[in-house]
This record gives sequence, C-alpha cells and structure tokens, in this order.
Amino acid sequence: MKVELLFVTPQAEKLIETAGRTAYLSHEKQAESTAERFIKMLLSKGHHSVFEHAYATFRISGVSRAFTHQFVRHRLCSFTQQSQRFVSEANFTYIEPESVKKNPEAHAIFVNLMAEAKEAYLALQKLGIKNEDARFVLPSSIESQLVVTANLREWRHIIKLRGSRSAQWEIRAVVLEILSFLKQHTPAVFADLVINPATLTVEKSVDFQ
Repeated sequence: MKVELLFVTPQAEKLIETAGRTAYLSHEKQAESTAERFIKMLLSKGHHSVFEHAYATFRISGVSRAFTHQFVRHRLCSFTQQSQRFVSEANFTYIEPESVKKNPEAHAIFVNLMAEAKEAYLALQKLGIKNEDARFVLPSSIESQLVVTANLREWRHIIKLRGSRSAQWEIRAVVLEILSFLKQHTPAVFADLVINPATLTVEKSVDFQ
C-alpha cells in the first residue's frame, strides 16, 4: 500500500481563516500568526464548514478492489480509478489479508483461487472476450489504484470514520497515512485527531481544548 500527496491548497490554513473571518467580520484581527488560533476556535465550536474551502488530493496504490469499493462510497470526494475496461489484468497482482496468509490451509485455498481466476481471465481473452466482460471473473482482492480529491472537512469525516477500531484493516491503514500527510501540511485543521501508536487507530486528542 502506498499513499502519495499530489496536491494541497496553497496556504490552506490562511485561506480557511480568511473565509471564516467573513462570518465574524473580524478581518482586521487577521495577522501572520493568527490562523492556528482561529482554526482552533472553529474546531472547538464545531464550525467545520469553513474547512470546505481547502482541498487535498492523494494517489492511493497497492490496494485491493475490496478497499476501493468501500472508499468510493464517500460521495463528496472526486475519484479517478484504474480502469479494468481499458487496462488488461492478464498479469494482475492481488492483496492477501494477513489473517489468510498466516493460516496455511486458508492461504492455500486463497492462492489456488487467485490462480484459477487468472486462468479463467486469460482463457476468456483468448476467446476474444473484451476486457470489460472478462473482468467479471476477477476477485475483489485484485490490486488497484486511484486518485481522490476531497475538501478538508470531508477528509476529517473520512479519517474519523475509517480510522476507528471498528474500521476494516486496509482502509484504516490508508487513512492513517493520509492523516500523517495532512498533519504535516495543515496541522491546525487536524490538531484534535491523533494516531494511537499502540492500536494504530485515530483518536480525539484529550489534550485538545
């Protein structure tokens, strides 16, 4: 799994402050170092709509189609995903869950099924079946990639939801990487969200006020 930050709104936190001060007509209070304090106030009051003015775009690769099926449900995002119509999957690679890999019997079943799926896909291609129809035999474990763009309010929602203990392991790993990037580039907006190294989950910081 690989997460790459492709773009983030330049001076995102300054933009958020500028937009937010329109609500309070307090532009005269804006200075070079006031964005962090202002955003902290927005977070504490739940005024998160202002975060929608800034965006971040990521490329996510080395993930399964099972992952992408979950992720594209976040309808406020914009997605571009690797196509199985225009890209042949004759040499596909796949993601194997650790729970399967660690169980010898389960691993054997899984690997055999992947080999059978590839054999069936290739056989359909040789019969002249187009990729768009041959793909119907492909498993959800097949590796894929996508580019996703969302505003920072939506990223906060996704990270809190998919970074929780109850989230599926693959999608949780992805959002932990995304949060790490966003905390580097827009630290004030994500100041209240922290990664627990013991559980590898996202939690609300008890120190945030």
